[in-house]
Amino acid sequence: MSERATFSTIGNRELLSKTVASKIEDAIHARTFKNGDRLPAELELAAQFDVSRTVVREALRMLSGRGIIVIKKGKGGFVNGFSAESVIEPLHSYLRFSIPKDYALDVIRARQVIEPAIAYVAALNHTKEDATQLQRDWDELKSCREDDYDALAKLDLRFHLDIAKSTHNVIIPLMIEPIHRLMPAIKVSVYKEVEDSKNSALDKHGKVLSAILKYDAEGARRAMTVHLKVAEEHVLLTMKSESAEAVKK
Repeated sequence: MSERATFSTIGNRELLSKTVASKIEDAIHARTFKNGDRLPAELELAAQFDVSRTVVREALRMLSGRGIIVIKKGKGGFVNGFSAESVIEPLHSYLRFSIPKDYALDVIRARQVIEPAIAYVAALNHTKEDATQLQRDWDELKSCREDDYDALAKLDLRFHLDIAKSTHNVIIPLMIEPIHRLMPAIKVSVYKEVEDSKNSALDKHGKVLSAILKYDAEGARRAMTVHLKVAEEHVLLTMKSESAEAVKK
């Protein structure tokens, strides 16, 4: 790192630690510091920001808690290597703990807004390797036992995530996966409660897959729209069944 100051002093004395953390994060995003780089020492940062070491220490703790940096005892703070998981998991955790417990319909309806467009783009941009993976997903769902609800749910959602990856837009999988991670419990209940739900999923997935493999973008969009409308109907049936069971108890 250069000896010249990286940061300027902070005029506003309120919420100093958050301000320091924000400015360090901005520098990381601007690639002033790259993955693995050591940040300036606490004393140097305190001088650059014109704050106490206590303020800097708290700012570094904030960044460490969010996974942006790693604090190594006796060595200081280092920029953490970012991964897709470091973005997806915090958002999934936020959604899981912040939305109402009865969230199934919200999740399905959010997917109805997003995923038909994803299928459209996947139909235009998928590769031969993507096509092979999507076909494998469908085949594995077909061969899965009807009473293995956990496996059915995982295979179902993997198919949808692989469609998102087939767009070759790096943002789309990051956007859709936190929503998908809310789905396993919903899908397990659907496969358990709704008669013939596996065959319905196979049929609807098959139509989406067929359109994608033909590079039929509009067909893929329509097939996904129909699929998720049926998924909504299945969720409503499941909620009704579970409500009836709760009343009996």
